[in-house]
Amino acid sequence: MIELKGITWSHTRGYVPMTATAQRFEELNPGVRISWSKRSLQAFADEPIDKLAEKYDLLVIDHPWAGFAAKTGVISSLTKLLPAEFLKDQAENSVGHSHESYSYDGQQWALAIDAATPVASARMDLLQAAGVEMPQTWDELLSLAKQGKVAVPSIPQDTLMNFYMLCSTMGEDPCQQDTHIVSQDIGIKSLQMLRELSSYLDRNCFDWNPIQVYEAMTQTDTFAYCPFAYGYSNYAKPNYARKLLKFADTVRLEGTDRLRTTLGGTGLAISASSKHKDIAAKYAEYVGNPNMQKGFFIEFGGQPGHRAAWEAEAGNLATDNYFNDTLPTLDRAFLRPRYHGHMYFQDNSGAPIREYLMNGGDEIKLLSKLNETYVKSKSVTL
Repeated sequence: MIELKGITWSHTRGYVPMTATAQRFEELNPGVRISWSKRSLQAFADEPIDKLAEKYDLLVIDHPWAGFAAKTGVISSLTKLLPAEFLKDQAENSVGHSHESYSYDGQQWALAIDAATPVASARMDLLQAAGVEMPQTWDELLSLAKQGKVAVPSIPQDTLMNFYMLCSTMGEDPCQQDTHIVSQDIGIKSLQMLRELSSYLDRNCFDWNPIQVYEAMTQTDTFAYCPFAYGYSNYAKPNYARKLLKFADTVRLEGTDRLRTTLGGTGLAISASSKHKDIAAKYAEYVGNPNMQKGFFIEFGGQPGHRAAWEAEAGNLATDNYFNDTLPTLDRAFLRPRYHGHMYFQDNSGAPIREYLMNGGDEIKLLSKLNETYVKSKSVTL
């Protein structure tokens, strides 16, 4: 018996499709057993993958780890393990930059089996009861937030991603220079806009990730709208939650187009220490193929990374058109940095922004602190 162990993240979207595909793969490949463990969403974003790669054959990872993987060699290059034609199809059918996000130094380090970016969501019944439409502009968003009907995930990780979002939307992608994240003018304006919105939020939002926001929106009748949170198609599926959410593109920012949010999603990687890389690669190809992605994978709670699945009728019928309605948001999403030290910056920059959003402060001093952390991250060794 060949046994493979995998580690993913603890949500229906992250765990159930992996166990379901593993079970079916075992049925098609007698003599192979694949067991999946799960970790929290925060650990998924933060926990270094080198320790995990020592214990697991298969890892579901976050794409900012791609540079770390390339530098350390803790996971295997899929360029060397998977057929070139298969990888070509993955690249040509990527949702936004999802496939590219796991490429680094000319190698593919994971398969984009899952695609996501912050999108808008609403309890349409609550909006209708309040006599308002889903916001289409930043000003309309603020107006609804002043009524206490808006929730935004505002833990450190999400506040940093939202800061990236506003900078990018206003024409300046973050972390493109060596000495500073963004220009002072763009940085100050982005912080002030987030601070104003945050001043109208329930304080619980500062302890909530996207999953917790969606649970609050569906399990209570307090919040009618979320302007940007990493999308979860599960909450658009009948019977998944007490109330369904309608997902949509983000609001427009005056003088620009709709918000350009920060790409997320997950990738399936193979540990360099696995003793069965050939079987692991066969399973990865099985999970990532378009027929699996647009059928079985969605049926068991997955949110696929292959474009054919996002455009297929079946998945959209099952999710109130989630995939078609949010695909434009995915296609223009900002691909955040993936250099070796960027996880240091990501881990240490969200908390100061969150503190500012909660209590206010000096934007120039905050930007200076973020720039210091950014410069340090360029030389850090994790």
